[in-house]
Amino acid sequence: MDLFVFILACVFIGIGSGFLGGLLGIGGGVVIVPALLLIYAQTGLVAPAQAPFVAVATSLSCIVFTSASAAWSQYRAGRIEWPIIPRFLPALLAGAWLAGYLGPYIPVDLFRIGFAAFITLVGIIMVCAWQPQPRAQLPGLPMSSVLGGGAGIGAGLAGIAGGNIIVPLLTALSVPAHRATATASAMGVPIAALSAVSYFVNAPEHTIPYLIGWIDRRALLPIIAAEVITAPLGVRFAQKVPAQRLKRIFGGLLLMVAVRLLLD
Repeated sequence: MDLFVFILACVFIGIGSGFLGGLLGIGGGVVIVPALLLIYAQTGLVAPAQAPFVAVATSLSCIVFTSASAAWSQYRAGRIEWPIIPRFLPALLAGAWLAGYLGPYIPVDLFRIGFAAFITLVGIIMVCAWQPQPRAQLPGLPMSSVLGGGAGIGAGLAGIAGGNIIVPLLTALSVPAHRATATASAMGVPIAALSAVSYFVNAPEHTIPYLIGWIDRRALLPIIAAEVITAPLGVRFAQKVPAQRLKRIFGGLLLMVAVRLLLD
């Protein structure tokens, strides 16, 4: 695969992640990371030992921009629960930074299995249309820090802004679903940004020209440009199509991608 074809493939990744993110309300990372992993595995454009970390770091760098756009929209709509953010955000950021530090020390095969398990869980939730039932009130600071730290590490290792983790968590803690989504989007911007910076700062020294730290600069701009254009289109279409049915279909696709990742 030459550079032009790779960039074109990244444009289609951005179209898919932006449009599906707007349409289904999912984080772009669950599209970008597996797509890049499959391309790297099939083409050898990135060494197998580096591919998972490059895919995750590149995804985090891309979704900073789409997360910021979503957060701004939620802010204008007045849906963000600002008092909740200080309870979780410091630990979320600490976990996100730690993920960028620890990620490269995780064996590649274990990293791949862990990510496959994560998108399998996301796929099952989407296929089954599972929604957590409110069971508890917001915890105190110690438990909030534990939950936030775990969510931050998970988001940083999976290459997502954290919505797939934070929204179910907040919903289970009796935060209304639409406000949980809005609040997660507000926290997702600094989570993705700090985790991306961590992958950049903590990357080992290398002379690979297309990498900035662990970030693939060849993929960065095409994905971001396509996402920014297509995400609003997805939001518009969300009012006109059966989103729940599409979520089930996309969940099924994630399950197939998880199997493919395990077989590569």
